[in-house]
Amino acid sequence: MPPNRNPDSSRSSNRESRASSDGNYAYTHLENHVNTQAVDIHEIFFSRSRARLVLSYLSILLFLASCYELLLKDKLWSSSFCGIIVIVIFTKFVIYKPVKKESVLIFPTFGVQLESHYWSGRINRRFVPFGKILSPVINECLTPFSCYWSLALILRGEEQLLLVFQELKPPLKMLVPVWKALRSATCAMEESSSHS
Repeated sequence: MPPNRNPDSSRSSNRESRASSDGNYAYTHLENHVNTQAVDIHEIFFSRSRARLVLSYLSILLFLASCYELLLKDKLWSSSFCGIIVIVIFTKFVIYKPVKKESVLIFPTFGVQLESHYWSGRINRRFVPFGKILSPVINECLTPFSCYWSLALILRGEEQLLLVFQELKPPLKMLVPVWKALRSATCAMEESSSHS
């Protein structure tokens, strides 16, 4: 199990921090020194602006008003009402990112912990030991409507890549420092295992 990352723990800890921001995303890099081993923490936050929130609520209200007008004209109350509810729920899931931040915690000699923190307070964690990681890679992902970058891990014995940031799609300039840290940690583990 990885060491406790609580800054209020009884262990001595020093924090070094770097931060950057780019539109919808903010990146922070923290380094905790705990008992001569550095725990490397990379976090990417999704920022919700108030203007964007107000515009999304306004667009939903306009959509509902137009649907209400259609209901009065067509007199198809029950079937139209169910359709409107489904569309509103779908719109809510499309507009909002439920993720507050995603973190990559690199524990020397142990492995990597991937965390997704949601606005609801739920946290998903996944720990990957260094022995299972073959290499971190940055992929360019193309869709018919967009192009974005993703950071993934090639895992031993797995057919598919493991995305480091499961929900968020941060820009390349925020992925590169995380990739470098993962690469140096996996290379250090490969060197130490080859000398054993």
